[in-house]
Amino acid sequence: MTNQEIYELMARFDQSGLTTLKVTRKDFSLELGKVASVAAAAPVAPVAAPVSAAAAEVEETGTCVTSPLVGTFYAASAPGEDPYVQPGQRVRKGDTLCLVEAMKTMNEIKAPCDCVVEEVLAQDGDLVSFGQNLIRYREG
Repeated sequence: MTNQEIYELMARFDQSGLTTLKVTRKDFSLELGKVASVAAAAPVAPVAAPVSAAAAEVEETGTCVTSPLVGTFYAASAPGEDPYVQPGQRVRKGDTLCLVEAMKTMNEIKAPCDCVVEEVLAQDGDLVSFGQNLIRYREG
């Protein structure tokens, strides 16, 4: 890792809700830690690359489903398959909205309530951050 990558990693760690982070590469290891606040510590997850400028420009208002971890966003169960949800679609509480892959584990992101999908804010294959808005919805 370059010094710049280490500094960026440290800055992202400092701004996150994580209390510990360990990165190990072939001949390099870095372990970061900080004192936990009153809230419970979030699970350790790999650090993602910066969000694309196009995604950062999206006006994300309304009620959103957020990413519970850092990982890769997938709108469908496999390449070439139809996405789990599309704008305007009604879903029931517990229905799968998308996947976030972290550490080779596919994590299903489920609907928090009966709702209508307003907008899918992430693109298939995007790296997403903890707490990043993924899907905007309205209850109903």
